[in-house]
Formats: sequence, structure tokens, C-alpha cells
Amino acid sequence: MSARHPDRIERYSSATRLNHWIVAISFVLLALSGLALFHPALFWMTSLFGGGPWTRILHPFIGCFMIIAFAPLAMNLWRQNYLERRDWVWLRKIGDVVENREGALPEVGRYNAGQKLLFFTIVVCLGVLLLSGLLIWRQYFSGYFSVDLVRIGALLHAFVAFVLICAIIVHIYAAIWVKGSIRAMTRGWVSLGWAWKHHRAWFREVTKDTQQR
Repeated sequence: MSARHPDRIERYSSATRLNHWIVAISFVLLALSGLALFHPALFWMTSLFGGGPWTRILHPFIGCFMIIAFAPLAMNLWRQNYLERRDWVWLRKIGDVVENREGALPEVGRYNAGQKLLFFTIVVCLGVLLLSGLLIWRQYFSGYFSVDLVRIGALLHAFVAFVLICAIIVHIYAAIWVKGSIRAMTRGWVSLGWAWKHHRAWFREVTKDTQQR
């Protein structure tokens, strides 16, 4: 909260939001270029990147760029995504989450258990995609590995990419489903009511710190 806007709580700084959107745009470009290379029926999407050869060239470089951009974001949010005892209770009451019965759920900190699991899913998937991507990057690395290993790397890369795409779709859906979430990542703030309803323990922590100042 601030003296200028006492009805708001800052959720994300400008730097965090910029970092998030850089990663998000990079992911969209990676998903489109990866799908274009995955199946002939989707090859038409290579026109978005200047054709097949350019798509093959740009895809791994965009991937490396996204990993580098995601690293500071992950380090900034890492400790806040540790699973706590109340998170396991939250997961066991997933039915109440779906039915929006907030009163039946334990108080949630800055992130709920679903967001925390999504965070670590993204971290693991990006790590596997990086390693498998280097393995199958023909121009620089695939020559050091056997054909069979490169094929396994390609299958693993495609499977984990599919998992990550599904995870991001869930992330987007949840952001739309919980009204006010998108505003937090576009404007940086949430209302006091939103914080109290969805992240009550975080609300108590933030307002307590503000009052002590």
C-alpha cells in the first residue's frame, strides 16, 4: 500500500513485469516455431519466421534467450514458491478451489499451491528443454552424439515442450478465471479485496509491514 493509493497493494515491480512479458513473448515465438517444425501440417507457420531455414535457425537462439531471461525471474520468485504444510491442505481441497469456496480453504501466501507447482513445472521443463535442445542442435552440438541419442533427445524435447505448452495454457486460463490477476501483471497492483480473498496470509503480511513503517 501507499499513501497515494491506500486501496491498492503492489504485487509486482516494473522490473518483474517487464521480465515476465519478455519471457512470455519469447515462449510464444518458441511455441509457434517449434510446432511449425514438429509436423508437416503445421509447417505453414514457418512463414511467420521467414521460411523453414530461418525457423530452424531462430528457434534454438530464441530458446537460449528465453532461458537467460527466465533465470533472474526464477531466482526472484524461488523462495516464495516453496511448498508449505498449508499448501498440501489446499491441494487436498481442490474441489473447493474449483467451486470458488474460498472460506473452506487455508489462508494462502503470495502464491497458492497450484501456482507453486506450475512454477516448478516450468523450471523443470525448461531445464530438460535446454539440455535436449543442445543435444539436437545440429549446427553446433548434435555431431558429438550418436544418431540414436539425438533421436531420443528429439522425442524428449517434443514431449516436454507439449507438457510446457499445456502448463502455460493452464496458467493463462487461471489468470483469466481469477478476475484481477492479469491486472497484477500489467499494472503491478491488486486491490485490497483481491488480496484478502485470494491470498489472505500474504495480505496480512504486507499490511502488517506497512503499518509497522
